[in-house]
Amino acid sequence: MQYTPAEPPQGPRSASVLTRGRKVMILAAIMLAAFGYFGYTAFESAQSFYLTVDELVELGPSGVTQSVQVKGKLVDDSFKREGGTSTLAHFLLTENGVQVSATYDGVLPDLFFNPHTEIVLGGTYEDGGLFVADRVYVKCPSKYQSLEVENLST
Repeated sequence: MQYTPAEPPQGPRSASVLTRGRKVMILAAIMLAAFGYFGYTAFESAQSFYLTVDELVELGPSGVTQSVQVKGKLVDDSFKREGGTSTLAHFLLTENGVQVSATYDGVLPDLFFNPHTEIVLGGTYEDGGLFVADRVYVKCPSKYQSLEVENLST
């Protein structure tokens, strides 16, 4: 008689449980890494300096070496579009009596022109003292008053 070792049971269940468990662990690790990466990049991109116009001008272009956000109000009658149909806009922002010249190439929200609205521009402060915005946020005033209501009361 010849001895033959007993072979372990080879059913589809025993092999697939181990494989399925490994697949789940690998998938969970990949998803955790992806969520971690997306969370880190979102936090990093949201992390930019927030200055008022007077703080920005005080620092000057050499004091601001990266993308910043600047808050101010639109100076009356300072808004101009370059050419008739261009989206490139030139305007002035003011805060605490100080003004900065700014440009933005794109469509602006309607509340941008409301005198009660605070405007937050994201972009870079160039050497010539020009703020080149690549994003525009409009903060609704805490005491909202539409232009139509204001015009009726004057």
